Amino acid sequence: MLKGQLPSTGKDVAPNLGPPPINHGQDPERTPVLPLTFPAQISNEDPEAKAKPFTPKPPPQPRLERALSLDEKAWRRRRFRTSPEDLAAGSGAGGSRGSLQDEVPRPPGPPGSPPCLSTSLQEIPTSRRAQDSAGGSPSWGHCISGMISTSLDLLHRDGAVAGTSIRLPPVDPKVAPESLRPTHRVDSGPADGKPHLQSRLFRAHSSLGPGWPPSPLVCEARSSFSLLAPIRAKDVRSRSYLEGSLLASGALMGAEELARYFPDRNLALFVATWNMQGQKELPPNLDELLLPAEADYAQDLYVIGVQEGCSDRREWETRLQETLGPRYVTLYSVAHGALYMSVLIRRDLIWFCSEVESSTVTTRMVSHIKTKGALGVSFTFFGTSFLFITSHFTSGDGKVSERLLDYSRTIQGLALPKSVPDTSPYRSDAADVTTRFDGVFWFGDFNFRLSGGRVAVEAILKQDLVEKVSALLQHDQLTQEMKKGSIFKGFQEPDIHFLPSYKFDIGKDSYDTTSKQRTPSYTDRVMYRSRHKGDICPVRYSSCPGIKTSDHRPVYGLFRVKVRPGRDNIPLAAGKFDRELYLIGIKRRISKEIQRQQALKNQHSSTICTVS
Repeated sequence: MLKGQLPSTGKDVAPNLGPPPINHGQDPERTPVLPLTFPAQISNEDPEAKAKPFTPKPPPQPRLERALSLDEKAWRRRRFRTSPEDLAAGSGAGGSRGSLQDEVPRPPGPPGSPPCLSTSLQEIPTSRRAQDSAGGSPSWGHCISGMISTSLDLLHRDGAVAGTSIRLPPVDPKVAPESLRPTHRVDSGPADGKPHLQSRLFRAHSSLGPGWPPSPLVCEARSSFSLLAPIRAKDVRSRSYLEGSLLASGALMGAEELARYFPDRNLALFVATWNMQGQKELPPNLDELLLPAEADYAQDLYVIGVQEGCSDRREWETRLQETLGPRYVTLYSVAHGALYMSVLIRRDLIWFCSEVESSTVTTRMVSHIKTKGALGVSFTFFGTSFLFITSHFTSGDGKVSERLLDYSRTIQGLALPKSVPDTSPYRSDAADVTTRFDGVFWFGDFNFRLSGGRVAVEAILKQDLVEKVSALLQHDQLTQEMKKGSIFKGFQEPDIHFLPSYKFDIGKDSYDTTSKQRTPSYTDRVMYRSRHKGDICPVRYSSCPGIKTSDHRPVYGLFRVKVRPGRDNIPLAAGKFDRELYLIGIKRRISKEIQRQQALKNQHSSTICTVS
């Protein structure tokens, strides 16, 4: 067929050599050959006879191999506008571009438009040559030519899918409209061409074996999907987010998953306590409390305990959600009388928590008056168990023994954990709830005062900040009791570098000026205890002097907590959070932003003219 059977054609007629037919188990001698197609010519013959293709006699097998070799040579012989040979030819340093591209002119694309793989293997659009000749960065045409020269089999494999499109005869670009020239069209912009090219090359390369070198286009396509770590499809098919895996490898709370989110295995934790004094009015802004200026980054976990909380607890929780924004969700919130506790966590970490459990203790003799007591919340994050306790101990300058009794009732009365197993039961004490968890944070209004009287404390407050804090702590009742070992056994407190948080005149920076003349004291504290030495590291410990709606100043602590991998043999929270509260908080942020932009717009649009 190649010698003596090919009809002679003029220069306006070019044969369209397609890929060889696929033999589906038939006899090689009887395998039909795709007919040669020629451009339609004007004739007066019968249309039915014209539409009937001419089928030559089936050639033997050697002719099929010869046709395949011609097709391979055509691919190897073809040059592209971005290849080194083509650039040399364009500058006069080499020969002609012997290619079908000389016969069919291509309209140039707009600046910066990347090429797209054509639907036919016979035609591959080239990128704009002016950018390459100007000495710019490597264009997409260079990458395509490199892929073709090194991955010939890949193009043939891709052609099995791409070759299913209908082949059209050559069309004169000067006569035919743009809609009739699909093979000569160049994509109009990078938004349409580049993603298509990346996806094609990425899928093709994924079918290659491990021996194939990665393409630079594949790396760019892989990195453009997301900044998150890729998730294998087999992991999604095999993983159950409700039951998980008991094995250390592949477990939802295992080491591999922990390393994805915490490479250094340190969790950023925020703990705060505030006695609201039952005030209905909330601060206009909680940024100073939850997002202090000294912290460059937001924390991973927020735990806020409130004593004598406001009457509208839901409003308080909504304000917390509104301040932290859509990246955080309320994992759990609970109340015991006037004691509130809210746990907010980063939205992408909710899968790695166990069920959240809570327990309460009332320390007043009249149990239905729940203004004094303790509220505990516990859960396991990966393989580290946490216990958070907020308390309001007995008030009064000389009632130290009553406060010690409140502490003893709390550690014995909190029934935690419940259904979530203890991470280290052999090191737990049935009479002390704080020994059953890896990390314990106890915060609240402990009501321990500064002994010595109001006059002595005021004299110390007139000194330098560093000196007066050190001198004040020498009169602190809680510090003295901790040294004796009668309270907070095994606990530590970060170093204090702030003024006493109690008792202020509401809305002012002055301490109590009423007739009672209460002594300023460090009543609001944050304590921590770690089962493993060095797992909890305090970063900052301070108060919020700008929040003045109560006679107490909020006190907060920033910590870094080491998190260990765990197993999925615990009741998982399964991503539960307060969705209704989340939506309310986000809607408030949006409405406030719209109001701010409108006010700013009105401010710019208004003008004031003055006459001097």
